[in-house]
Amino acid sequence: MTLDDVDDYLRTLDGVGARRTGGRRSWHVDGLLVARADAPGTLLVRLGGRDREALVTAEPDTFGVPPRWEAHAKVQADLAGDADAIRRALRLAWEQQRTARTGS
Repeated sequence: MTLDDVDDYLRTLDGVGARRTGGRRSWHVDGLLVARADAPGTLLVRLGGRDREALVTAEPDTFGVPPRWEAHAKVQADLAGDADAIRRALRLAWEQQRTARTGS
């Protein structure tokens, strides 16, 4: 999966917009971060709690939580990992951000 693939997928979800923040590509819904490019070949997905733990447990070759992100509601995805799992994570992050903004 590439960042262009991420962009193509996220733009199919209602309300997602892309921008560059600090030179990095990022995607937001209603102003809230869904995902952004992280270290080369990785994507940071705003997803915490049980969803994050379930992803890391089910797909340890695709997802991880580097020490600097442990205290944050974020998971790092290896873009060379399972593309379907990454799309699932992105959709979960999108759903969480929409719910956070709208309360529904």
